[in-house]
Amino acid sequence: MVIDSHVHFWKYDKVRDAWITDNMKILQQDYLPEHLAPTLKRNGVDGVVAVQASQEEVETRFLAELAKTHPEIKGVVGWIDLQADNIAERLEHFTQYTSIRGYRHVVQGEPDDFLLRSNFQRGVQALKPYNYTYDVLIYAHQLKPAIEFVSKFPDQKLIIDHCAKPDIKHKKIDEWKVLMKEIAQNPQVSCKLSGLFTEAAWKTWSAAEFYPYLDVVFEAFGTDRLLYGSDWPVILVSGIYVQWKSLLEKYMENYTPEDREKVFGLNAVAFYSL
Repeated sequence: MVIDSHVHFWKYDKVRDAWITDNMKILQQDYLPEHLAPTLKRNGVDGVVAVQASQEEVETRFLAELAKTHPEIKGVVGWIDLQADNIAERLEHFTQYTSIRGYRHVVQGEPDDFLLRSNFQRGVQALKPYNYTYDVLIYAHQLKPAIEFVSKFPDQKLIIDHCAKPDIKHKKIDEWKVLMKEIAQNPQVSCKLSGLFTEAAWKTWSAAEFYPYLDVVFEAFGTDRLLYGSDWPVILVSGIYVQWKSLLEKYMENYTPEDREKVFGLNAVAFYSL
């Protein structure tokens, strides 16, 4: 079974999606399950996890409703205001959507101390009784506070999105490597093999550039805590779906079939309880 653990769907809105700048023109349009379906079929992908892109409850509802009518959406990672005083009430409200498996906040756009704020941590604490996961979306320079953050949640399922966005374009690896090895020492933390195309020079990267970064996360997390993800449609600014999937398949060609099955699907099933 092949599961893509990280895709986005949206109906493009110029104001809400202001993060999609003019150098990403390809993203300035609707991206819905029917647009992805032929690509999934061609690439032998059985299902996806739909992840929030904007910070509003209406999008969480939108993704959960999509999951009701598109069986390829096996789970949803939504957004909820984890800093809200009524967090318990909001979480309870969204339990009506059985497709929701976890939540995420776009921490990469926040100050470096954001993960360490007490009201945010209170919100993350509230996820555990529901068995919800939390996706950690950060840049490499936010790894230090992230290490402190994850240490406070030994029983909470956490996953680092996009390998914490290392600066592949400028071949920066040393500090990121040390910090990724450190965060991986927390057994409750997994990592997504996604989003790396957009951290390299768009469309002019070579496959070999990613190997040193993949070496780090494979050594740090092992094949039990790595999940394949495409980051579609964001990936399209720098490459196409099949390029990333085949690059990872090539990288893993000497791994056992069992290890490949884990990374390309079974780990996502286990992590998100799909």
